Amino acid sequence: MTHTRLTGLLALLAASQPTLADDATAAMDMVWLVTASALVFLMQAGFALLESGMSRAKNALNVVMKNYMDVCIGTLIFWALGYGLMFGTNTTGLFGTDLFLLDEADASTYGSLLFQTMFAATAVTIASGAMAERTRFEAYLVGAVFITAAIYPVFGSWVWNSGGWLAEMGFIDFAGSTVVHSVGAWAALAGIIILGPRLGRYDKAGKPREIRGHNLTLVALGGFILWFGWFGFNGGSTLAASADIGLINLNTQLAAAAGAAACMLLSLVGRRPILLTETVNGSLAGLVAITAGCASMTPMFALLTGFIGGIVCTLGGRMLVNLHLDDVVGAVSVHGFAGAWGTLAAGMFYAEDMFNTQMIVVQLVGILACFIWTFSTALIMYYLIDLTMGLRASALHEQRGLDLSEHAEIGYPEFPSGNTAYTADRAGDLDYKR
Repeated sequence: MTHTRLTGLLALLAASQPTLADDATAAMDMVWLVTASALVFLMQAGFALLESGMSRAKNALNVVMKNYMDVCIGTLIFWALGYGLMFGTNTTGLFGTDLFLLDEADASTYGSLLFQTMFAATAVTIASGAMAERTRFEAYLVGAVFITAAIYPVFGSWVWNSGGWLAEMGFIDFAGSTVVHSVGAWAALAGIIILGPRLGRYDKAGKPREIRGHNLTLVALGGFILWFGWFGFNGGSTLAASADIGLINLNTQLAAAAGAAACMLLSLVGRRPILLTETVNGSLAGLVAITAGCASMTPMFALLTGFIGGIVCTLGGRMLVNLHLDDVVGAVSVHGFAGAWGTLAAGMFYAEDMFNTQMIVVQLVGILACFIWTFSTALIMYYLIDLTMGLRASALHEQRGLDLSEHAEIGYPEFPSGNTAYTADRAGDLDYKR
């Protein structure tokens, strides 16, 4: 009798082992996914520091407020509407039709929603830096709502939803060079076109004037935090505690370092000063560029992708200045131009099938589709916002600083405010007419 019971117990244990192993694997996957979500969340602090440091002191608080509220409003809107559009059942190839206001689901769906919410917040906050120092706070937030609710998730459904038309074509964008970064950048480009440049950015002859940021230490610290958070951004996109994370995050590190090095070398070759702002943006451009192909490239090509991303970013930034497009932090060149290059590189340098022409064409189609969808919808959106409620702050408020005019608080109350570089008299003939 005893022997029979023992045999039965052993059989029961043997039968339960696969289940226990599955539970442990699922738990480990969830721990990594939630940890990666926290790392991506920390990137918001990096954005806030970097953008604030690159802006003048009188707008520091306004920049941080926009970053802070991007997370808050983005979280609510993406939960209510964006997640369903992006990951709900997609039968048309265009957008999902369920999973809205998600309240009851399995554990993996809860984890996925948390992780993807951080991505949505990242996409929407890219525009804030480009549009800094002259945008009305409420008008900016209205734009952020539309980006989170529709512009970002609809394009995301084309790529990351298994029923999306770009996904079915085989478009590669592992962690979002295009889905996240280019979407944010093309929206930012539309925003700065509608806004126009800051007062004093160009003289009457159209020659650009430098308007330096107020704290480059914050810029460097923001760059470090963004770089750190990127290990969760790219590594977490495995959605599982996989051994693949080693290669993914090694590629991430190499591309960031190469992007910064490329910017420095470009300055040396051109006999120009090596600027901290350009160098930090170069590392971020390397990170953006490798995001699409970090899981499918060898380290050598990851390094090359980041290196070229840094050069693309620097040259792209200078092109925008010459076109009178005032991007305060270089968001369009970092996230848009480097993102497009990185997405193309993901097809060119795909480790198992290098330089496959068909794959490269699909990547180009996806890059172009992202630009057309995002830029056109964002341009219409910002135009309507400007028409109905006003997107740009008044010239007087811009001179005084948006900290005071938009929030009735000052980021640096100890600083004297009587001697501003842009007085009412000086800015009078530069005022913008709607």
